[in-house]
Amino acid sequence: MTGTRSTEVTTIPAIEHREAMKLQATELDRALEFLRTLDAEQWSIQTNCPDWDVRRMWLHVLGACEAGASMRENMHQMRAGRKRRKDLGVSLEAGLSAVQVAERESLSPPDLLERLERIAPKTIKRRSRTPRLVRAVKIGIDAPVVEKWALGYLIDVIYLRDAWMHRVDTARATGRDLDLTSEHDGRIVADVVAEWARRHGQPFTLELTGVAGGVFTSGGGDEPCVIDAIEFCCLLAGRGKATGLLNTIVPF
Repeated sequence: MTGTRSTEVTTIPAIEHREAMKLQATELDRALEFLRTLDAEQWSIQTNCPDWDVRRMWLHVLGACEAGASMRENMHQMRAGRKRRKDLGVSLEAGLSAVQVAERESLSPPDLLERLERIAPKTIKRRSRTPRLVRAVKIGIDAPVVEKWALGYLIDVIYLRDAWMHRVDTARATGRDLDLTSEHDGRIVADVVAEWARRHGQPFTLELTGVAGGVFTSGGGDEPCVIDAIEFCCLLAGRGKATGLLNTIVPF
């Protein structure tokens, strides 16, 4: 990628609500297309998330989508997740994920795919209609960082990154190739880079290889850090051992 024009991270536009909904719709379509190619053995392969094989990972995504499509389901999951957090002393994120998986445990891969295909458009439609004032409401987060987020950041960015990263997780677990494009995956990666830069605030030159990559700079860093774009995101998401600025956590 040497010779590629570099991008100053401060010029990367934030993913706004309308764009986020288009990206999420594309991501769920790509996930479904990919998942339909898995055989029975691949659905049971352990992923790098310790509690989940491939099927359970996507039970979690299905649960998140069903919560996104229904206020009643969302409230149920929040109540159950808070109870699990209190009973087990885990984060709310972990409690919610566990509830989503446990309540869908009986689903076979074909059943899971059928439900995800049916709910995905409804999820995007309902999320897209979240009023601006509601998206501005601040909520407390206890993992993977402890801070307050605007609800819109969760709806627009985190749900997008979560589904995207689990598609990556599935490909890495099964040894399958990822369908990547600069327009879709590259946009997600660039947004991650911009947030990573804001969170650590240090000068750098970053060369991300692959279709979803690019060269990014801030403040004229020293020798460039060269790494595959997908591996970069995996490290920031806590999947693997990172060093230096790559230890900066970016929520997914």
